[in-house]
Amino acid sequence: MTPAGLRYGAPLAVGFALLAAWQAAVMAYDVPSYLVPSPLAVLATLQRDWGLLSRSLAFTLAVTLSALLLATLIGVATAFLFVQSRVIEASLFPYAVLLQVTPIVAVAPLIIIWVRDTRVALVICATIVALFPVVSNTTLGLRSVDPALLELFRLYRAGRWQTLVRLRVPTALPYFFAGLRVSAGLALIGAVVAEFVAGTGGTVSGLAYQILISGLQLNIPRLFAALFLIAATGIVLSLLTALAARLALRRWHESELT
Repeated sequence: MTPAGLRYGAPLAVGFALLAAWQAAVMAYDVPSYLVPSPLAVLATLQRDWGLLSRSLAFTLAVTLSALLLATLIGVATAFLFVQSRVIEASLFPYAVLLQVTPIVAVAPLIIIWVRDTRVALVICATIVALFPVVSNTTLGLRSVDPALLELFRLYRAGRWQTLVRLRVPTALPYFFAGLRVSAGLALIGAVVAEFVAGTGGTVSGLAYQILISGLQLNIPRLFAALFLIAATGIVLSLLTALAARLALRRWHESELT
């Protein structure tokens, strides 16, 4: 089997095997759908309720992508600021850690109360969750410059901007993409958690809200369908960030060289 076939074929084979075992167990033990629906029942629900679920998916995806974009812009700008001065980094980095360790379920209700627009509040919550990996990884990458190359740039009297663009940024790119891949998943998690908090009032129509309503109505197949869409969205985001890293690094960095 080729490396590409092993990379994609093996996970697909495991996934199909798990789905087949799930379907067989539900049929063998005659489990009612309001407890655990079969994969075929979930697929039928996806087809039947696709209009409703697709609108919820679009809402959740819009919040996730907006938060990921904001987290990337703010995180990279913050990392550039940190690398300019050790004093600035030592003064502000603990507050970035504070954002990371603060549970979003504790902060989300306050943000939703303070911000009138629910969508903006959800984006803020998801951005807070997704921000730290971009900041920490990009800062680490900008600091991880080969000392010999740094001395060479100084020897040729390169300015701070030239050193940043031509040396520090290329060195930091692998670290940045690693942080971006983590942040993509965290942005989705932050959006879903914030929707759970805001969805209790019925003010949003994301996938998390569909999970809440389906649970209250004991519509478990729809609940599983919404969960499947969230999981599929996370997988797609991870693949897209991996593809972006490959396109940016495949010609020169050892992590993506074939």
